[in-house]
Amino acid sequence: MAFQDFDQITERRRLERKQKLKRRIILGVVVAVLILSAAIVAFLIFLNNAQQDEAEGDDVPNVESGNNEDKDTSPGTSGDDGNNDQKILQTQKAVKTVCQSTDYKETCESHLEKSLSSTKPSGIPQPEDLVNAAISVASDELNNAIEQTSKAMKDEQKAIHDVCKQVLEDAQDDFNRSRNAAMDGTAVLDLDSWLSAVIAYQQTCIDAITEDATRATVEKALKTTKELTSNSLAIVSSFDKGAAPPATTNRRLLSQSPDELPIWMTHETRRLLKADAPTQTPNATVAKDGSGDFSTISKALEGIPEKYEGRYVIHIKAGVFEENVIVTKKMVNVTMYGDGSQKTIITGKKNFVDGVPTFQTATFAAIGEGFIAQSIGFKNTAGPEKHQAVALRVQSDRSIFLNCRMEGYQDTLYAQTHRQFYRGCDILGTIDFIFGDAAAVFQTCEILIRKPMEKQKNTVTAQGRSDKRQTTGMVLQKCKITADSSLEPEKLKIESYLGRPWKEFSRTIVMESEIGDVIRSDGWLPWEGDFALQTLYYAEYNNIGPGSQVKDRVKWPGYQNDFKKEEAIKYTVNQFIQGESWLKGSKVPVRLGFYS
Repeated sequence: MAFQDFDQITERRRLERKQKLKRRIILGVVVAVLILSAAIVAFLIFLNNAQQDEAEGDDVPNVESGNNEDKDTSPGTSGDDGNNDQKILQTQKAVKTVCQSTDYKETCESHLEKSLSSTKPSGIPQPEDLVNAAISVASDELNNAIEQTSKAMKDEQKAIHDVCKQVLEDAQDDFNRSRNAAMDGTAVLDLDSWLSAVIAYQQTCIDAITEDATRATVEKALKTTKELTSNSLAIVSSFDKGAAPPATTNRRLLSQSPDELPIWMTHETRRLLKADAPTQTPNATVAKDGSGDFSTISKALEGIPEKYEGRYVIHIKAGVFEENVIVTKKMVNVTMYGDGSQKTIITGKKNFVDGVPTFQTATFAAIGEGFIAQSIGFKNTAGPEKHQAVALRVQSDRSIFLNCRMEGYQDTLYAQTHRQFYRGCDILGTIDFIFGDAAAVFQTCEILIRKPMEKQKNTVTAQGRSDKRQTTGMVLQKCKITADSSLEPEKLKIESYLGRPWKEFSRTIVMESEIGDVIRSDGWLPWEGDFALQTLYYAEYNNIGPGSQVKDRVKWPGYQNDFKKEEAIKYTVNQFIQGESWLKGSKVPVRLGFYS
């Protein structure tokens, strides 16, 4: 009986525990439901509050943007203003990011923010928006500088004023085509050359001014636009890193395939450049004896039809033409060929001592894009006592000189701006006789150093890069540097050097060339004191000849005393002036890379 009672009690307790567990489960479920419901309600409340805060956000000044201007708080506009604040923040962030690559960050940020806020981009600024804005603000600032520069000039400075007016207008033209290219996304890889030229033009104006007070005023007027142009170059470069085509690819806009000509080059031009004695029918012939269409070169240029399509070819017969010639900006794709560089000669004698600014002393000035000269001599006969006297000034982009002769003393060849190629030319002079701020390659040229005046020293080059962002420099490749007949007997007595730094970031490379004993063992000459010795870029690679030994070269920080092949290749025709796109297709005899 006892055992039976125990079993009944056990069963009853089991049922009680089961009911208690059931109640606990039910209670747990109810609690869980209540907690979940509370969480959902809390989330909905939070979301509602967040939406209200966003809608009311226009009443709170944007501290980060620094924009405390009054905003329109009328009904129906608060949402749009919130979006505008977001766009401002995005624009500021993009500007700050892109300005990190520049040297003048404060100038960059302040001008870009102002420009982009006025254009009101629809969303986050894209690379083309930032590039266009950078170029636009620099261009606008240049307009202000031009006005200030004009006011600074005195009546007696008309010649210098004319120089500044011309070169600053040229700078504005390069700004304009840079801006157009940035907006439509074409010719992007040309921006480096054009913007580098803008800086060079501004510096040309400053260099032309000899009066100290005026020079200081103009330097101050151009300071901001020079900074903004440098910033533009930096921004273009930051977006362009890694975008350069491989060596076998032609650049956009210039050629559609490796077998096609650039759009500015014709098949007739191919034959002209390839042949030693051109046989094609020219558009015009110049002859002093009256047997041609014109008796002067200037008249032949004036005769070019205003809207001529294609390449205009002028044959200049043998003779000495005493005239100062200008191939103007409007005269694009002009070819001139003579009967030999010592048979067809263009000569003049304008010079600095007689009161002419160096810029205006040129016997021949090639400005129009795509200029080609073959088998012509360019001379300035003013003589060494007249100091700066230019035989040839070149600012033509993608210009070519084949088998020509440039003859003068000081400042013979002014390779002023843009991309230039010289092949098989003779260049004669004394002081800084190849100078300027172009990206210029001289290939298989003979550089002949002449006898200077007493106590003068010879310098072959004086490259004028004034900003480290510029893509400019001089490259002498497979050239021969030697003394001409006037200097030969005294070449060991008179000091001659490969170059000196005209500007702070002067850049010159001599490679695969023959350097005669006319060049001193230290190789390079300072400009004045220690100016530019830290910042210049001078290098020599794989040269031969008694003057090529580098063990006793200068010990300047900017001289590359361990210049390797992987660095030198950057200064070959293809990489430095993008030569494949506009030289290879035209059948110009050119070496795109190394000779060995």
